[in-house]
Amino acid sequence: MKAVYLNGHGGNEVVVVGDRPLPERRTGEVLVRMHAATLNRVDLYMRDSGAGITHTLPQTMGLDGAGVIEAMDAGESGLHIGQKVLVYPAVTCGVCEFCQSGEEVLCTRMSLLGEHRDGTLSEYISVPARNLVPMPDGWTFEEAAALGVNHLTAWRMLVSRARLQAGETVLIFGIGGGVSLAGLQLAKAMGARVFVTSTHQDKLDRALALGADGIIHSREQDVVQEVMRLTGKRGVDVVFENVGQAVWDSALRSAVRGGRIVTCGATTGDQPGADLRRVFIRQLQILGSTLGNLDELQALTRFCAQKGVRPMIENTCALDDIHAALDRLASGQQFGKLAVRIRG
Repeated sequence: MKAVYLNGHGGNEVVVVGDRPLPERRTGEVLVRMHAATLNRVDLYMRDSGAGITHTLPQTMGLDGAGVIEAMDAGESGLHIGQKVLVYPAVTCGVCEFCQSGEEVLCTRMSLLGEHRDGTLSEYISVPARNLVPMPDGWTFEEAAALGVNHLTAWRMLVSRARLQAGETVLIFGIGGGVSLAGLQLAKAMGARVFVTSTHQDKLDRALALGADGIIHSREQDVVQEVMRLTGKRGVDVVFENVGQAVWDSALRSAVRGGRIVTCGATTGDQPGADLRRVFIRQLQILGSTLGNLDELQALTRFCAQKGVRPMIENTCALDDIHAALDRLASGQQFGKLAVRIRG
């Protein structure tokens, strides 16, 4: 089968489009013919080094995806041959204390597609049946694929971790990236007031068109001052953060007393000043979050279908054009997801 795989670490020279063995479907697994996947920042990390992530080369890339069921065990509940499905990217053990408590995203033996095992940028993939969720009616494969990482991450951050309520205020850093854009879409659909930051005016203008209640040009404006102006010197209830060290001080100082800062990334560094006095005097809650559970993906899918929320796809390319798509992702210029059409 045709796939995008890594044969080393470095730049695009280690990203190969070529033949890979067809996956062997084991008992309890479902063979899916993939139609689309989308790119995520971790794809760049795996290409560049993959440091700290146990993996074996060559390895097929890609975390999320959507396709059609090709083969499965007889009598598998809730699934059928020919069904359109999206892929939950975490394969978990099912027996550790976290899996048993419904928090499989904390599984001690989790393996992620495209990180610890072969991923979704291939014509076929075989995964446990529980890792498949029916696609919403009327969606494209590219839209469905995009739910599995960025929107799932944003959903857990806002719903499970920050427990966002309608009428609350949210500050989102770095609008235009996949997780931040998903956060804007979901928070607005939940009834929150949302303020966003970016160093690009065009991204801020597009965020306004999507419903952002306030924009902050973080290169030309002081983020904290603007947040206080927009909130009447109160601060925001929830800070949605995946940038890390470069914005951490502003994140802490933008939160209302008792506010929640939820973080899922550290692209600019992971060792910021802690400012512990602000944390304990203002009784701030700092919440870490990564990906999400399978039941959260199912709830997200239902929510998006009910509210008419669809992931934004900036561009769709073919497998053969993967190098250009990775370059676009690395540039940070995109606004929305970069999708890869695998079939059709």
